Amino acid sequence: MRSSSPDAARQDTSPESETAALLAVFADTSEQPDGPALIAMRGADKAGNEFRLGTRELGWHRHLRGQLFCIDNGLVHVRTRHGSWLLPAQRAGWIPPGEMHRVTISGVLSGWNVWIAPSAAQDLPSLPCVVGISEVMRALVGRAASWPAPFELDAAQQRIAAVLLDEIRQAPLEPLHLPLPSDRRARRISSAILKHPEDHRSLVAWATWAGLSPRTLSRLFLSETGLSFAHWRQQARLTHALERLARGEAVAEVAEALGYATPSNFIAMFRRAFGDSPAHYFASRGLGA
Repeated sequence: MRSSSPDAARQDTSPESETAALLAVFADTSEQPDGPALIAMRGADKAGNEFRLGTRELGWHRHLRGQLFCIDNGLVHVRTRHGSWLLPAQRAGWIPPGEMHRVTISGVLSGWNVWIAPSAAQDLPSLPCVVGISEVMRALVGRAASWPAPFELDAAQQRIAAVLLDEIRQAPLEPLHLPLPSDRRARRISSAILKHPEDHRSLVAWATWAGLSPRTLSRLFLSETGLSFAHWRQQARLTHALERLARGEAVAEVAEALGYATPSNFIAMFRRAFGDSPAHYFASRGLGA
């Protein structure tokens, strides 16, 4: 029996190696330009699972096929060139074919993934987004995920795939996206706020820091993100808060990190945004907060 050295046995767990390993596993499904219109699979936080979940980070990558994925618990944070968005449980994230993205997975124990051929994705959203899912969609994905390989669909399976694609096309969009401005000066401000969400400088102070007038800064954020500067900053803080809460940090710690005077002030802001307290919001999605 051949022995291996400690160096050979040591595994590289960096985001880059995890991303490369994921792409290698997904190559047979995510990189098929032809074949079936869609390929579905279930995922779990188990070694050897083709769609491995859990808590992990995947660096920048892209797939030839479009990707629709849903988690049963936990939280996923996706970053793209258009901005970032959060995927809580029981929502589906859509990434168009060829879109570069980076993914942080927090406490996800199970979920599903659907790879959609470029030809079948032409009338799906052209930008990454989060959509609501119906019981019909969930049932159809479950059926499609049970189809054995090779992925040659018979007539009945093709009809199911067509209905599933219709469900995806009609799915309602969810407002969980944090768009980024394209203007260089506004982008500098948005990057600084994302790095330091606790910074409470006023719009006037940020404008002075970036070398533009307050009126120009206000106009840029509204025209390039669709949100006022104040609304965009609140969304950025919520994004940061959700990710930290999903990792199990206490509400008081997150509130302090975001610069809130008291946890109750943070909870009030969270409740206004999501209609629920952080503890109940995460408990209903399979995580504690």
